[in-house]
Amino acid sequence: MAVIKTNSEQTKLLARLMRAEAEGEGDLGMLMVGNVGVNRVLGNCLDFNNIRSIQDMVYQSPGGFEAPQKSYFYQKARDKDIRLAERAINGERQWPASNALWFFRPEGNCPSTWYNQQNTGRFKAHCFFSPSGQDCPTVY
Repeated sequence: MAVIKTNSEQTKLLARLMRAEAEGEGDLGMLMVGNVGVNRVLGNCLDFNNIRSIQDMVYQSPGGFEAPQKSYFYQKARDKDIRLAERAINGERQWPASNALWFFRPEGNCPSTWYNQQNTGRFKAHCFFSPSGQDCPTVY
């Protein structure tokens, strides 16, 4: 059962975002990007107040993702990517992204905090950061 409202077009949009942000990280890395996206829609906190849909989340500016600025993002969603997006929408969470609202790819080690948010871990090249349960209870 979906944890956020969506439709087939928004699911494809999330699939395209996941692929563009983390295809090099494999299926698990792409699923973690999906976790961050779903958490931003669920959150209604911090930088993500009034983000109510996948479309709002994907195109948020400022503070959104880099992928919509790249041509690769605009390729058609593949079936396997859509299935990964559906898993994220249905609430499948993977650590360290399970409660994360942010991720980025540093040149070196992951910093312990990023914009005052705690590092929850690294998966391949991406570091993930989660708010506290007090700051954003809806992602827990």
